[in-house]
Amino acid sequence: MHTQKIEDIFKIVNSSKKGLTQDQVKDKQEKEGFNELISAKSEHVITVFLSQFTDFLVVILLVAGLISLLLKDIESAIVIVAVTVLNAILGTTQHIKAGKALESLKSLSSPIAKVQRNGNKIEIPAKEVVVGDIMFLEAGDYISADGRILENYSLQVNESSLTGESISVSKTVEELASENLTVGDRKNMVFTGGLVTYGRATIVVTQIGMNTEIGKIATLLESAQNKKTPLQINLDTFGKKLAIVIIFLCSIIFGINLLRGYPIGESFLFAVALAVAAIPEALSSIVTIVLAIGTQKMAKEHAIIRKLHAVESLGGVSVICSDKTGTLTQNKMVVKNISNGYDIYDANELDIKNNYHKQFLEWMTLCNDAVNSNGQEIGDPTEVALINLSLKYGINEKELRQTIPRVSELPFDSERKLMSTLHKTASGTIMITKGAIDVILSRATRIYDNNKVRTITEKDKQSISKINQDFSQAGLRVLGLTSKTITSSELDFNDENDLVFNGLIAMEDPPRVESKQAVYECKMAGIKPVMITGDHKITAIAIAKQIGILKDDSEAIEGIELDVLSDEQLRELVTKISVYARVSPTHKIRIVNAWQQLGYLVAMTGDGVNDAPALKQADIGVAMGKVGTEVAKESSDMILTDDNFATIVKAISNGRSIYANIKHSIFFLLSGNMAGILAVIYTSILALPLPFTAVHLLFINLITDSMPAIALGLESPNNSAMQEAPRDVKESMLSKRFVFETFLQGAVIAATTLAVFHYGLAVSGIALASTLAFSTLTLSRLVHGFNCRSNLPLHKIGFFSNKYQWYALITGTSLLVAVLLIPYLQNVFKISSEIPRYIHITFIASLVPLVVIQIYKTIYDYFNLKFSI
Repeated sequence: MHTQKIEDIFKIVNSSKKGLTQDQVKDKQEKEGFNELISAKSEHVITVFLSQFTDFLVVILLVAGLISLLLKDIESAIVIVAVTVLNAILGTTQHIKAGKALESLKSLSSPIAKVQRNGNKIEIPAKEVVVGDIMFLEAGDYISADGRILENYSLQVNESSLTGESISVSKTVEELASENLTVGDRKNMVFTGGLVTYGRATIVVTQIGMNTEIGKIATLLESAQNKKTPLQINLDTFGKKLAIVIIFLCSIIFGINLLRGYPIGESFLFAVALAVAAIPEALSSIVTIVLAIGTQKMAKEHAIIRKLHAVESLGGVSVICSDKTGTLTQNKMVVKNISNGYDIYDANELDIKNNYHKQFLEWMTLCNDAVNSNGQEIGDPTEVALINLSLKYGINEKELRQTIPRVSELPFDSERKLMSTLHKTASGTIMITKGAIDVILSRATRIYDNNKVRTITEKDKQSISKINQDFSQAGLRVLGLTSKTITSSELDFNDENDLVFNGLIAMEDPPRVESKQAVYECKMAGIKPVMITGDHKITAIAIAKQIGILKDDSEAIEGIELDVLSDEQLRELVTKISVYARVSPTHKIRIVNAWQQLGYLVAMTGDGVNDAPALKQADIGVAMGKVGTEVAKESSDMILTDDNFATIVKAISNGRSIYANIKHSIFFLLSGNMAGILAVIYTSILALPLPFTAVHLLFINLITDSMPAIALGLESPNNSAMQEAPRDVKESMLSKRFVFETFLQGAVIAATTLAVFHYGLAVSGIALASTLAFSTLTLSRLVHGFNCRSNLPLHKIGFFSNKYQWYALITGTSLLVAVLLIPYLQNVFKISSEIPRYIHITFIASLVPLVVIQIYKTIYDYFNLKFSI
């Protein structure tokens, strides 16, 4: 639409300058529908809840619970059902929280629109706007449909929700020549969700609802897939493999017991005990708790985690696609240099005693509508930058404007690209004009040089143009400043000629102080930082070079260049590109997809509506807390409360440590469960009585095991976490080494447990033997938490450096002693009354696995062998 002539637009939308009649509107609404965003039907909460029970391990656990119930083992059945229902509630809650982004997107539309119907200007609900409506816009209006501008009166629109750039765009009426323009460059169009910040306009509506640019984003948002994290994938794979092993083992043991003449009921109890021993019932809850604790710590460091599993994913991030404005930069314009056309002055090194510097600061403050009141900045960011510089040198804009009052003005508009103000001074009336350098130079006939005014020469203009070019190539925004003495008390557009050139002002949105160091830390950690921005390429390159993202200009590309690349070509190119400029929402999703298809874990930052689909598509979507739209926040996994790139790097470091801690927690649970499995298999094969009841194993798995596992999740961060490359997310957590160590360390605990079990059988009988086996396995697993803290031996990391592990040991031991010695609990857990005389054996035996495993780790460490799980 931006390349069409106005008369052609009217033909396309079947309308005219007079607008539509009510009959035309009714006909269009029947054919095209209403101006609203349509979302896909969401799953009912009951459906979501029931889907939580489809996991294979949960099914096995529920079957075990049903068998326990049929065999009148009520305690075991209740505990098993309670655990599965609790996990289902947690999963359902997370699912419901996830899909609110589209609802926030709908709220961006203006509730009211001013249109012309039947020849009259009326207000209607925005929902009723149709293609072809003539709509009226003025400052403060939210735009409720996409449209082509018919009449323009200095219209400026903030399109940050679509482009990510906060500076208002000056609009125009003329058709544009190029077909392939991004949203930010279609300056004769307005778009849904934009905010009119200045001026007014009349437009003809060209698109509504899902066909608008916002609608296209809504479609992308619906189609963007929620990704499973590597940990979730690993746990799913583990669950399936474990389920197969459990079914196989339970079937074998059940068959062996039947062949030996055991009753079916007793054989089933054996099988149930084995299933309960094998399934780490607390695993899901413990991972959730460890992640939740991690989120609390990260929130204190300005990173709020919306989706728990994002914490673990952070540790595997290998690419960060970051927005420029506000994330890598300060999102605040500041003056960097001023120039008289020959000399360039650093804005931080001006001399207020220098007449030229002082006059320059005063004039750029007078030709200015911005205000800084006690630190509260009001006005256009460019003008705020000018008064802030003056304020730095002691020039207060309020006092100056009272001393040299404004008597007339010509406001800025996009056609003239100028702003002029008239001021009454002691020496006469002076007009100050600022604006685009090319316009200023075309109207300047004189130049201020060494406190005198002389005729401007071609040499002067060449020097000014050269400085302007250098500033622009450095990514700076440049304004020209002029003056002129006039006798009139009212300004006329004709006065903006025969100007005296005073100088250039170069401004930038400077990089955050921390950005350069954060980018360096990323690269040290094997993470590639990539800048994706709606800003111009030249500005993006300048900032990217300053902070170390970009080395060569060839690593930068514009969105329009992406349009001609196929997905395959983009995949081949994506690893070589560090900066993307003038991009659209579709470009962002394509970039994220290209990295993901190459096997990288991608974090994507954003704040605007335009970022939402890519935030959802990325493995980690990071929204800005200060300036981010609700749509972006709802689509994200993490929100930065300080909008700072460096915070992402800190979060990744924490994510790596948390992942390592979770892995240690899982190893602790599985190696402990392995001990129980091996003990049950051993007694079954040798036709010995069952060493544990199902309630024994549930007590261990759910209560005493949970505390050390959580304590492992609270292990202090590893200082070397960001000096290593990201882990391979394709690599299974259950590596051969992990499985080997699980079996080996589980076997050590099982051997100790079975030794006391045989001792109990020898000195008394099954009651004492079972009690000794249960208590030794429980306490050994509590102590085993210390083995799982690190791949290093304890003397290398500090025996007392994790106080939570000691709390877990003391609490778990206290609970065990209560079960062993309190009569009521003895009955519930089938504890032998003889245990008080033999309890010391449990305490001594439980230390054996700790000693053996620590000797094993010390040998590995002594010979510098890599010990890793």
